[in-house]
Amino acid sequence: MTIHQPTNTAGETAGQSEYLPGFGNHVSTEAVPGALPIGRNSPQRPAFGLYTEQLSGTAFTAPRHENRRSWLYRMRPTAEHPPFERYTGAKRFAPGTTDAPLAPNRLRWDPIEAPAPGTDLIDGMTTMLANRDPADLEGVALHVYAANTDMIDRVFMDADGELLFVPQHGRLRLLTELGRIDIAPGQIALVPRGVRFRAELPDGEARGYVAENHGALFRLPDLGPIGANGLANPRDFETPVAWFEDRDEPVGVVQKFMGSLWTTTLDHSPLDVVAWHGNLAPWRYDLSRFNTINTVSFDHPDPSIFTLLTSPSDVPGRANADFVIFPPRWMVAEGTFRPPWFHRNIMSEAMGLITGAYDAKAEGFAPGGISLHNLMSGHGPDLASWQGASAADLKPHKIDGTMAFMLESCWPYAPTTYALDHAQLDYDAVWSDFPKAVLPR
Repeated sequence: MTIHQPTNTAGETAGQSEYLPGFGNHVSTEAVPGALPIGRNSPQRPAFGLYTEQLSGTAFTAPRHENRRSWLYRMRPTAEHPPFERYTGAKRFAPGTTDAPLAPNRLRWDPIEAPAPGTDLIDGMTTMLANRDPADLEGVALHVYAANTDMIDRVFMDADGELLFVPQHGRLRLLTELGRIDIAPGQIALVPRGVRFRAELPDGEARGYVAENHGALFRLPDLGPIGANGLANPRDFETPVAWFEDRDEPVGVVQKFMGSLWTTTLDHSPLDVVAWHGNLAPWRYDLSRFNTINTVSFDHPDPSIFTLLTSPSDVPGRANADFVIFPPRWMVAEGTFRPPWFHRNIMSEAMGLITGAYDAKAEGFAPGGISLHNLMSGHGPDLASWQGASAADLKPHKIDGTMAFMLESCWPYAPTTYALDHAQLDYDAVWSDFPKAVLPR
């Protein structure tokens, strides 16, 4: 196997520039000088006998400002592969959700158990929640992963949606067709629909979450009255430069397609893109760079002020998916109950905890766990959090050492059978024993 160091179009080496900054930028990068055509996309004879391939993440006729595609120049065409067969591993990955009627119950889960030795990222995936059919090009799914070995002789590709990785413990190295990405807890990375990759574990083990978006591609939300700056700023997203491996030996391909897993075997590594240009690419982002916006007077604003990424639906303002984070921040609201208030919502909320504690749940919500509040399910702070916040001395206070996220969707989530069998049995009890209000007589 030969690993090739990348260069970008300025001729810089990997040691000088492994990432290019900016969200949704049109990037040009090559791992071998001269591999990238200049002034055209599909020359009759690409350099070095490479094959030209366009990877389209949106329809050809999508508006220019929404159109995402990249041109790849690779050692072999991806059309060259044997037929796929059903993949029988990863029993808890993409099993489908139960056909039973969906109860409106609030649910919560502890972190999943440690995996068996020799479990890589794909076999270590557990699907917890999902909504819609991937064939509808709508909806999202939330998975958790727990792995303890590298993907060595196989790669993965998701034809159903883009994958947003949220590490909770241990680092990930994602080796994709379009470059390499390293992320640790406190960072996220996105692999576009259709991009093949394998995952290595620099720390020997890793745990975390994966949000799978079947709908419109994640983008940065509009800022409205906030103005031109704030929340996640485009300059802080990093796209990897070109990299490839020249590897002539059997490599398995596991593909997710229409909610099921399939596999085939190639006689080479498909991570052989020598050069590429376009605006459909993997990226990573450091959550500590999120510019949190909050009140400096009174009341708790709607949690939409913490939206990092959004996938719109056909209804303006009603997201197919919002990826929202709750980072360290100052709380200064005067005369205000500062944690999130009790509420019912037309949107459905799936939450995960990366580190620390969530300010509305004093107990039972551990890093690596999940909670689910589907549409119109009443929820809010538990009794202990309500008591503490109601009696707190309202001095300026910084919530520190925490990072939680929410994957909010306009579509109700259905838990998988595994998730239903492993939910906490006493979650409803966190809202028991609230004192009744005493009215004047």
